[in-house]
Amino acid sequence: QELRPKSLDIKQEELGDMVEKEMASTSEAIEDAVRRIEEMMSQARNESSGVKLEVNERILNSCTDLMKAIRLLVTTSTNLQKEIVESGRGAATTQEFYAKNSRWTEGLISASKAVGWGATQLVEAADRVVLHTGKYEELIVCSHEIAASTAQLVAASKVKAEKSSRNLARLQECSRNVNEMAANVVASTKSGQEQIEEKDTMDFSGMSLIKLKKEEMETQVKVLELEKRLEGERVRLGELRKQHYVLAGGCEDTPEDGEARPAPAPRRGILKKPPIAQKP
Repeated sequence: QELRPKSLDIKQEELGDMVEKEMASTSEAIEDAVRRIEEMMSQARNESSGVKLEVNERILNSCTDLMKAIRLLVTTSTNLQKEIVESGRGAATTQEFYAKNSRWTEGLISASKAVGWGATQLVEAADRVVLHTGKYEELIVCSHEIAASTAQLVAASKVKAEKSSRNLARLQECSRNVNEMAANVVASTKSGQEQIEEKDTMDFSGMSLIKLKKEEMETQVKVLELEKRLEGERVRLGELRKQHYVLAGGCEDTPEDGEARPAPAPRRGILKKPPIAQKP
């Protein structure tokens, strides 16, 4: 008992209540997110027009579809958890089952929190983008976070579920749907960003040769500065992920040996620096 990870400062008998509360809280957060998106849609139609309105509507529609997919995922996950408890508790009570499988329960609670948090962050990022106070990249990152937390919830549920469970099959299907909707948010965000940036096309036709040369040199300096900053941020991201996996590793459970292992670090995309044109 002393060697068990103290990841949650609650009594074992309270774990069952925590699961129900977290799932209910997640559902409530998603419902609130859907309402906020509808409000943003109405506000965008009143305050914007043309290309900006088209971009905002496309992004918010994709966010709405994602929230609906997450809502179905949470509902299906709740049904699967009930099935797992009913089939595995025997003569024990629900609270005793959760207490006996406390590490699995803690993983379930953590996954549920991650899904709800991701949905909230996505809506806040969308709100800032519509108000032109945020960055499109924030929406993309939030979409990736939701896909990751969805995989975490499915993995936590799959540990105790029967392979032939219909609810498990439905949950996996919901997970694929969430990933597809998250990819749609990323696609609509990127296309919207490009569409907005195309409005501000760079016109250098009126510049003199000296002015062009100066602008070219200043841009090269900025490129070098950004490349150096990008490399530093990559190192920082790697260290943050290492620490995240160390802390999260104590809460994870596996169906085979029961040992906690950190999740594998996601592979970085291969980003090649564009060659700088050489002067003759």
